[in-house]
Amino acid sequence: MDPVAFNLGSLSIHWYGVFMASAVMLGMWTASRRGLRENVHPDAVYDLSPWIIVGAIVGARSLFVVTYWKEQFAGEPLLSIFAIRTGFVFYGGLIAASAAVIVFCRVKRLPLWKMGDILAPSVALGHALGRIGCLFTGCCHGKECSLPWGIEYPAHYPELHGRTIHPTQIYESLLNFALYAGLAWLYRRKKFDGHVFATYLIAYAILRSFVEMFRGDYDHRYIAGFITPAHLVSVLILTAGIVLFVKLPRKIDLLGTGTTAAPGKEQ
Repeated sequence: MDPVAFNLGSLSIHWYGVFMASAVMLGMWTASRRGLRENVHPDAVYDLSPWIIVGAIVGARSLFVVTYWKEQFAGEPLLSIFAIRTGFVFYGGLIAASAAVIVFCRVKRLPLWKMGDILAPSVALGHALGRIGCLFTGCCHGKECSLPWGIEYPAHYPELHGRTIHPTQIYESLLNFALYAGLAWLYRRKKFDGHVFATYLIAYAILRSFVEMFRGDYDHRYIAGFITPAHLVSVLILTAGIVLFVKLPRKIDLLGTGTTAAPGKEQ
């Protein structure tokens, strides 16, 4: 295992970047195809892509800096914040990218909750690929274990070598692939606009909370010695998903672009 996929002269291409680029391209393509069922032109999805990418990077990096300020950034030059190769927190990216989608839909007068349903399965798919990149990088790793499927990193991962640990990146990747399949199935059977997006928030919060029990990359824990920062954010995401699941069938429309009922569905 090596974090570097290949070299182009003096430029090293890392697996993390390869998988993240693949996640974006595959996610946008699947979303564009799904949007046709909602009469949303693929160009609208592709036009949204830069908004999502910028929002996700800024949000994910910002939350990482806040979470690990004391361990990695305190006392360091301010520019170290922008020295990005890895170092992202998914929830920060999800929140900021969601805000970017809201702004984009407001500007373009697109149906927000339809767009959320179009994108949600692709978020799970892209995240599944991204976690494979994390596996090669050695981030988001698990705590020590004695299970048969525990993994040990080679010597050129000095911080991880010599320990058998939970492959939490694989856990989350497999669960996200399953979530993608479930959301894609639900998309064809949804009862109201926003149904798939709300379900994603609820399901991912539960999924992530489960995987967090095996994470070993935090220098400190919070409540009861095992509650991680992501556990705390998961509570907020779960709550948001439940609120949307309850409220959206009542035709809440944040943008004033029409009701949220799915075509042909009665409330």
